[in-house]
Amino acid sequence: MSMTFSGQVALVTGGAAGIGRATALAFASEGLKVVVSDLDAANGEATVEAIRAAGGEACFLRCDVTREADVKALMEGVIGAYGRLDYAFNNAGIEIEKGKLADGGEDEFDAIMAVNVKGVWLCMKHQIPLLLAQGGGAIVNTASVAGLGAAPKMSIYAASKHAVIGLTKSAAIEYAKKKLRVNAVCPAVIDTDMFRRAYEADPRKAEYAAAMHPVGRIGLVEEIAAAVLYLCSDGAAFTTGHALAVDGGVTAI
Repeated sequence: MSMTFSGQVALVTGGAAGIGRATALAFASEGLKVVVSDLDAANGEATVEAIRAAGGEACFLRCDVTREADVKALMEGVIGAYGRLDYAFNNAGIEIEKGKLADGGEDEFDAIMAVNVKGVWLCMKHQIPLLLAQGGGAIVNTASVAGLGAAPKMSIYAASKHAVIGLTKSAAIEYAKKKLRVNAVCPAVIDTDMFRRAYEADPRKAEYAAAMHPVGRIGLVEEIAAAVLYLCSDGAAFTTGHALAVDGGVTAI
């Protein structure tokens, strides 16, 4: 199936590493111009250089998604760089907490909610007018399997990802007749720097993380990128308001 993306423009937040970098590279490989955004300018620029080295076109714009002024400036930068926006992948997120609900702190709660929920909301708020100006398009938000059910010892993170799915579904219905589709991807454990930081001190936990997936391994960033591109493609033209589990079978148990 052709992705039919040539000449269009995609924005990827959290594009400095992991799922964001893989998705930015995947968009570029399909002929899109890509705006990579992140707080981490050095690694964000590295993503852009990787795209250019492969023959693609991209630029980096730094943004703190928790600040509306930054998000507004990001959208202005997208238009300034390429004149349009067709697809947005709202992937910027913060790591999970590691304790039971009653052990959590207010600062931790505020930080997770600010990035994972407010950040997605602000990005969609300012992306939607640009997408509507092009006659529609697609937004994909990064949620999690933790947003599809219970997630012991990461209740704040789970709540934030349930909220992302709520934002996704609500926006999808609000703009369904405007040819703007809004979906979410819900990864299980994926092989990213975040995963390695969480499990490098105890290899047994990494083995357990692999074993909890019915397919017997954790996921790859390229597999999430492929799901994002599908949700943006014409092949998903009848798909909106969906939270797509890309989880090695975890949610089927």
